[in-house]
Amino acid sequence: MAKQEGHRRQSKDGEVEMEAMEWQLDPGVASKLYDAFTIAGLRVDAIEPGRALICSFTVPPRLTDASKRMHGGALASLVDLVGSAMIFAGGSPTTGVSLEITISYLNAARANEEIEIDARVVGIRERTGCVTVEVRKKATGEVIAHGRHTKYLAVSSKL
Repeated sequence: MAKQEGHRRQSKDGEVEMEAMEWQLDPGVASKLYDAFTIAGLRVDAIEPGRALICSFTVPPRLTDASKRMHGGALASLVDLVGSAMIFAGGSPTTGVSLEITISYLNAARANEEIEIDARVVGIRERTGCVTVEVRKKATGEVIAHGRHTKYLAVSSKL
């Protein structure tokens, strides 16, 4: 799966120093590692097959910026991954390939704050599917971000 490569060396004053470590990942592992890093701790609260998926998530400090607010890239990853799960739960045999993701960032969640992710199907057809994903502060219901995710779903594609 993964192996760590690095070297130890002894400095002039006799202390052992570690040089920079480099991780060698097997093909396909890097994206799985990133997904797990982003959504570790995501809980599914409710699912209505073909219609809606509601999840809870406590923002871990690892996904925040210097001001302890959830990083926009991490929020975009949640919209992508939960939106893809909703496409699959909505009846598509595949999660497809993203055609478009739009996200309106309206507020920020802080480290250790609980948020709720609400994904809903706009439409799923033979070749395309579209969902909306709304992210809210669980305590107040205040909207943090609103996203729309459109995917190409053809099972056999030359893309």
